[in-house]
Amino acid sequence: MGAVKQVKSNKNLKLRVLIVEDSEDDCLLLIHELRRGGYEPDFVRVENKEELQEALLSSSWDIVITDHRLPQFSSDAALDTVQKHGLDIPVIIVSGSIGEEFAVRIMRSGAHDYIMKGNLTRLVPAIEREIKEAQFRKKARFEQKHDALTGIRNRTEFEQGLRHVVEHFDKRKQAHAFIFLDLDQFKIINDACGHAAGDKFLRQISDVIKKPIRDSDMLARLGGDEFGLLLESCPLGKAKKIAEILLTLIHKFKFKWQGKSYSISASIGLVMINDKKKDYNDILNAADIACYTAKDSGRNRIHVYSKDDLSLIKKHSEMRWVMRIKDALKNNKFFIVKQKIVDLGKDENTFCGYEILVRMLNEDNSVSMPSEFIPAAEHYNIMPAVDQKVIELAFSHIASLDEKSSEMYFINLSGNSFTDEGFLPFITKQLKTYKLSAKQVCFEITETATIENLEKAIEFIKEVRKQGFSFALDDFGAGISSYSYLRSLPVDYIKIDGSFVVDILDDPMDMIIVESVAKIGRVAGLKVIAEYVENDQIKEKLAEMGIDMAQGYSLHKPERVYLDS
Repeated sequence: MGAVKQVKSNKNLKLRVLIVEDSEDDCLLLIHELRRGGYEPDFVRVENKEELQEALLSSSWDIVITDHRLPQFSSDAALDTVQKHGLDIPVIIVSGSIGEEFAVRIMRSGAHDYIMKGNLTRLVPAIEREIKEAQFRKKARFEQKHDALTGIRNRTEFEQGLRHVVEHFDKRKQAHAFIFLDLDQFKIINDACGHAAGDKFLRQISDVIKKPIRDSDMLARLGGDEFGLLLESCPLGKAKKIAEILLTLIHKFKFKWQGKSYSISASIGLVMINDKKKDYNDILNAADIACYTAKDSGRNRIHVYSKDDLSLIKKHSEMRWVMRIKDALKNNKFFIVKQKIVDLGKDENTFCGYEILVRMLNEDNSVSMPSEFIPAAEHYNIMPAVDQKVIELAFSHIASLDEKSSEMYFINLSGNSFTDEGFLPFITKQLKTYKLSAKQVCFEITETATIENLEKAIEFIKEVRKQGFSFALDDFGAGISSYSYLRSLPVDYIKIDGSFVVDILDDPMDMIIVESVAKIGRVAGLKVIAEYVENDQIKEKLAEMGIDMAQGYSLHKPERVYLDS
């Protein structure tokens, strides 16, 4: 190292200074100025690149002060050396003479300030400013990577770490392990004690989770009461032992709040990372599924993900949709769109009604289509609540229109709804609330749902038609016995399954089916509507066949209905 030995001090205003200077006298002048400014610096003086590199590696520094010109070394080289080490240390250049052009260039290169040796009174203010800014940058970087509540890594930082180990996986080394931990019934503490208690609990439980993990492991709060732990170079046996320790520590932990003690458990999903070909998103999903399986199996346990768990994906996905659907119902995130139904027997601009269709708004303001959420809603019997929301929105829209409006509004119902005992009273109440004419509304029920509950469907249709509503049988033709039971259903419209309509110009079988439905409709005295009319040629062909009405994107794209709040 340089000729000046390192100086130690016990004063409060300590400053760790790395001085790049070949003159011992000039170095002492800098130290003197710092002491005059209230600092007692711990410093090292170096004279060349090798000594600078060694000092940067051996200790941490608050500031680097470098002379502009040294024998076989310069401030440019010193700045470059600091930057190549990836260190965010302020660099201040001190010079006896420095040209304006060089000063501009070196500042653009990343130097934080330059000071003339004849004006060292600027040194302390410059250092104070740069240290504050460095502290601010350090804090900003920490906040960017860490969870504000618990101080451990956040989800973004964790996902970056997970992506890195997946992309750089080396089969010659040991596999990695990903532990996904979800606290069981954490909501109890939040509900019983309030969010302040819940926040305190999460901070304390984070400290508990830290205990068995190594410095090389990455712990993060992934959201709410979910935590992720990435164990690098960790075989399955060891990962399971760590997971078991975590369950034990969490279960034994007692949270005290206002004289009461609370304890909870956790469920853990464990995924081994042993294949470079895997996408990190797949690993996240696998861990989520494994954790869900642990919860579904009784909580306070570990489930190791395997390929056999693929059968659980559908159920897991449906459960997530159920949560989103319930949230949408609670927070009014469902909205309706309407699509024109055109009368093929009149002028092409004449339309006779609309079909009301439902959409769901997601947290990120994207829109989910019915095909995405209805299967889960039907499977878990929350479709009646969705149908009720659609009816409420549709009736509100119809009530806001001109009283002279004669268009018919077609509203879909699921099989779950017309078998629900409270659904018919709901329709009756909504009709009175919005003071509508029931003649403006036609309910649609799919052929498949009708077949599954034929007696109940007939009873429901008859009761609703008594109030003046019309009924349409949707997706007609999809069932293998469509014609056999049609005469027993008291409906007013038949809507041909769109899969037969879309290819009638190219598929002779589809052509025959659509023609037969048109004839059946005329004999039965029913209006026939064709869906999926995608071009003018199909529309003209349908008109030739005697189809009464049509709808599709070529005729009208669904438009959103905006209601007064």
